This record gives sequence, C-alpha cells and structure tokens, in this order.
Amino acid sequence: MYIEQLYTNCLAEAAYYIESEGEAAIIDPLRETEPYIALAKRRGATIKYVFETHFHADFVSGHIDLARLVNAPIVYGPMANPDYDVINAVDGQEFKLGSVTFRVLHTPGHTPESSCYLLLDEKGKEHAVFTGDTLFVGDVGRPDLLDGKMTKEELAGMLYESLNTKIKTLPDSVIVYPAHGPGSACGKNIGKETFSTIGEQKKFNYAMKDQTREKFIAQVTDGILPAPNYFFEDARINKTGYQPIDAVIRENVKPLSAEEVAKAMNAGALILDTRTADDFEKGHIPNALNIGLNGQFAVWVGTLVKIDQPLVLVTEPGKEEESVLRLARVGYENVSGFLQGGMGAWNGKTETVRSIQAAQLSGEMKNGAAVLDVRKPGEWNISHLKEAAFLTLSDMPANLKDLATDKTYVVHCGGGYRSMTAISLMKQHGFKNLMNVYGGFGAMADCGMEMVETTQ
Repeated sequence: MYIEQLYTNCLAEAAYYIESEGEAAIIDPLRETEPYIALAKRRGATIKYVFETHFHADFVSGHIDLARLVNAPIVYGPMANPDYDVINAVDGQEFKLGSVTFRVLHTPGHTPESSCYLLLDEKGKEHAVFTGDTLFVGDVGRPDLLDGKMTKEELAGMLYESLNTKIKTLPDSVIVYPAHGPGSACGKNIGKETFSTIGEQKKFNYAMKDQTREKFIAQVTDGILPAPNYFFEDARINKTGYQPIDAVIRENVKPLSAEEVAKAMNAGALILDTRTADDFEKGHIPNALNIGLNGQFAVWVGTLVKIDQPLVLVTEPGKEEESVLRLARVGYENVSGFLQGGMGAWNGKTETVRSIQAAQLSGEMKNGAAVLDVRKPGEWNISHLKEAAFLTLSDMPANLKDLATDKTYVVHCGGGYRSMTAISLMKQHGFKNLMNVYGGFGAMADCGMEMVETTQ
C-alpha cells in the first residue's frame, strides 16, 4: 500500500493518491489532471477510482476530466446525485483497490452529501480515513454553505451526529487525512499540520470533545466569517459539470497587443496583474488589480472579483498559462487574453506605488498619514499597531465608504502581499495618496513600534 498527499499551498488543499498492487485511486483532485496521471504512470499503476468527498465550494475539482481521461468511475457518497454519471455509493459500501478496501462513511454536516472514505489495510484493519471537509486538524468544516436550503444549525446538528457515530468511534491510531490545511476558508481555524490521527483529534480538536449537541452547535456556528462569493458558484459547477480544462486553456491563453488590451478595458474588462507586489509597484496599468501568483492567488481572486467579470491578464512573461490554470481552479474562465510581452509591451499610461521601510512609518504618521491594517480579524486580534485602523481586505470595497479619498494612507498586511492588492483596489475607487510597507506587520514589529493585543 502506498499513500501520497498532494498538497497545494495556494488553495490549502490536499488531494490524495492511494495505490495497492498496481491499482490506484485519487481522492478530491484539483482541476488539472496531469499530476495524477503522471504519478500513476511513474509508479506503473492504473487509476481505478476517482473519489469525491463532497461538492467542493472552494475549488473546481478535476474529477470529471480525470475520470474521462483514465476511464475510471467517479464515486460519491449518498445524496450527491450530480448531473453526470457517477457511482452514488450507499453508506457502508466498499470498494476494493488491489489488496486494500475503501469503506464509504456518509458524514453529512459540512454538506448533506459529505462522505469520508475509510481505508482498510491488507488485513482488513482500519488504517486511515480521508475526511474531506468533515474533519480537519483542529477544526471541522463550516456548516453554513446551504443558507436558504438548510440552516447552519441544522447542518451543525448533522455534523455532530456524523462525528459521534462515524468518526469518533474509529480506533485512535487511524490516520486522519483532511481535504484542507491552514488558510482555507472551509474552516474557522484549521491547524498547521495537514494530517493527524483520530486519537490526537480527540485530545486537541474542540469539535471532537465529549459535549452536548447544543454546545457543539453553538461552538461550530460561532464566529464563522462570510464565505467568499465564488464558493456557491463553484459548488454548483462541481455538481453540474464543466468544460474540459484543455479547452479552457486554449480559449483563455490568448496573446493580446497593447491596443487590444486597451480596447478590452474600454469594453469593461478588468486588468488582473498577477506579478509580484515588488514588480507591480514599479509600474502598472491604471486601475489594474494586483493579485500575485506568489500568494493565495485563486482565493483572493474569488474573494474580490465577480466570477463572470471579463479579465485581461498582465503576467510575468512565461506565467500566462499558469495564471489561467489557477483561475480555472476556482471557476474563473472569462479571460479575454494576456498582454503579450508583459508590461514591457505596454505603450499607454502607467502608474506606480510608493513603498516605505517600516522604520519610516513613524515619520509618515507625524506628517498626518493614517495607517490601515488589512489583515484578517484573527491576525488583528492577536496584535496590531496601536494607531492603526482595521479594514480587512476581504471586505473591500464595501468598507472603504467612510474613508476620505484625498487623505494619505499607509496600508499594511502581514508581509506585503495583501497590502498591495488592497492598494490597487483602493486606487480603483479614487484613492490617490497610498503607501505600502515593505515587510508589513512583521517588519513593523521588528523595528519596535508600539503594538497592542485585542481582548477577546
């Protein structure tokens, strides 16, 4: 038996490759299929099953393309019933893979169709459980994604039953392989590790403690941040199907001249600049939105950009296809093309952003600049600059309405990635005097600026 976790940091997502006696299964694959096919080929195995734990909301799964290319069935648990051919397994149904066995555990709660896959080893012993978004390290899946159909309290009640009857009853030695790690919006506060054991989760996961149903529901539903807007569309896409990723790449990776880019802008396209913050600050197309490939690119696009918004890309040369692929991972396929030759080919007006060292911040504040902290609430609550105002990036542009567009603002995040995104978005809304802080909050703390902690 061989198990490999294929972890994608920018989505905090884990897919899995499991193999026994030349037969392989893939669990929760990303949109691109090549990594899974190449791994099976390298190991001399044949992909026999493509398992899905639920209809993912934070990314478009690659299950349909992968199953088609390797001629393997897609397996969901009960209550899935998508608009394409799958095996809708019943609770407890088993699937043989070489000399090991997968057992379907229907675990509704995150979503009604959510299921885990219990892996039994060659001797029939419980070895590992692939929990999808039912159970994370230190957390559980959010139960609020079906508002209008089911309340978060109803789903949390289902999750309580699933954990207590299907998951906590497993041996403490069983390895827990979840679908997400830290940074995913599918949970509230997922731990830093990407796998654990049932025993460890019983000790340290608040949702796995012995408690009443009422207390569990209260804890799980408390403090959930709003889901990014694209979550609901991605869940729909995963249920109804999509066009092959190869077709998306062909249609969206189109070179455009500077004149064609300008024409697309005039027709309503958004310029999405996927270069690093350091490159963006040196020169960019006016009103471009900077979300760099070097961070949680797809998540921030999904949070800040409408999924049907026409896009034109400005990328580092050679990063055009990667930009399109990572957009497609979250269902963003309305890309008109990219600026051929990158910013070096742009012959129109450009703008820059001023960045300062953290040591210069006190001087700017004495000159009247206000400080905006655009990090997440959890980061702000741990520690923040005494004089800063909190304006989380995920709530922009709605939270800009009370700011004066002609005032000078110094914008910072944790390290400089999100702050440049925030600045580019603020520039779109008429703000003129904006500065970024190199190194963000970390650099500010290192130079001895006064910080305070928020009382929870």
